[in-house]
Amino acid sequence: MRFTVAALGALGFLGSVATAINTIELKGRHFVDSVTGKEFFIKGVDYQPGGAASVEKGGDPLTDRDKCARDVYLFQKLGINTIRVYSVDPTQDHNECMTILAAAGIYLVLDVNTPLEHQHLNNEEPWTTYTSMYMEHIFGVMDVFSGYDNTLAFLAGNEVIFDPASAKASPNYVKAVVRDMKAYITNQIHRRIPVGYSNADDLRFRKALASYLECGDTGYIDFWGVNSYQWCGKNTFEGSGYDKLVEDYKDYSLPIFFTEYGCNKVRPRIWQEVDALYSEKMTGVFSGGLVYEFTQEANDYGLVTIKDENAEILGEFDSLSDAFAKTPKEPTIPSGASSPKRPVDCPAASTMTGITANFTLPTTQGAEYIKNGVDGTKFVKGKFVTGPTFTTTHKVTDSGGNEVTDKTVKEVATYTQSAIPDGGIGTNIGGGTGSGGESSSGSGSDTASDKKNGAGSAKSITFGWSLGLIAVGFAAFL
Repeated sequence: MRFTVAALGALGFLGSVATAINTIELKGRHFVDSVTGKEFFIKGVDYQPGGAASVEKGGDPLTDRDKCARDVYLFQKLGINTIRVYSVDPTQDHNECMTILAAAGIYLVLDVNTPLEHQHLNNEEPWTTYTSMYMEHIFGVMDVFSGYDNTLAFLAGNEVIFDPASAKASPNYVKAVVRDMKAYITNQIHRRIPVGYSNADDLRFRKALASYLECGDTGYIDFWGVNSYQWCGKNTFEGSGYDKLVEDYKDYSLPIFFTEYGCNKVRPRIWQEVDALYSEKMTGVFSGGLVYEFTQEANDYGLVTIKDENAEILGEFDSLSDAFAKTPKEPTIPSGASSPKRPVDCPAASTMTGITANFTLPTTQGAEYIKNGVDGTKFVKGKFVTGPTFTTTHKVTDSGGNEVTDKTVKEVATYTQSAIPDGGIGTNIGGGTGSGGESSSGSGSDTASDKKNGAGSAKSITFGWSLGLIAVGFAAFL
């Protein structure tokens, strides 16, 4: 699929000159436009209206065209180019919503887990949930959303490791899921869609886990996501600790972006961190970020309130829009910025403070699907549709209480659906054959135990929203 664009000026980073919206690829430690080669900086929001409670009732934010048109209109008003969605149902139809997003020039970062049974890892006893049914769900999500060129990336997990117990049990299972996803791309997906991980920015695991998932020849991630809430209220680059964050990742070889940010301890939020994020203080290391979160939920991070399917813009939406508008249309990378090479050999496990770095991965539970693909009648590959309706019947009210009359999504792109070839990219990108049992460490491992069994009852499970916001245990289930 390829689009030609009439105008993308409203999206900030794409500029006012007509430009094609293309798939996004990896180049060193940044994302780039696959055609122009220009660096792509993520400017977006996290989007899961209703949270996990909606998911548990069968909700999926990308299936209702009318609601999508309502929210994409607001995305354009906010001035973003990317959204993150935490959970979808791959058996449902997402074509209209993804078409509306594409026409608006907006990309998708998509988590492949949900809070539902057989669709996430138990982070303290992952061997109990790492199953063929789990892998079928993941591969189904990947297969469906690979059909859309505005699918930017997949997240294999979110804050799975966040305490000593999960740091001991889960790292090699997360790496195994990444391995399996990459093997599926090699064999079944026609283009390379980056696969990454979203991490709670806990100082105990910040550098060790990032290094663990970066290294080796099997199961290495393509990018690193950071959930950070450390810049609160009126602050500075140094006072917030952002300088330390950049310093800690200065030698990291992969793209990094904030998968969540937006501290709400000081209100109203004034979004000073936005200016820093797209300045040369950070662009050599970070590729933008996603604000938590679009809709107002119980944890009070929202930019928009949804009631009876109608939307009311909150004051912090306006101030964030203003902050985004002041950022450079094309952020620049500082001269002399480093381009570290990804380490094929991993450091010795004993040197990776904070996590139990078991480099021996469990045998894949997805071999059948990696070889033959998922059921194409159950998981129908997505495709753009012609002539979707770009306006909503739902009411939208601005922060002053005035009803918005023109709620039409601006079509900044024209698009056509091209044929998608069968099979995968055919290149090993860290998944190998997915045959399992292999070590991912190169020459650096000093442990070879392969933990496949465990005792005791199931404990906390994570798949989605930030543990910095919620209680341990059912942290992701908002």
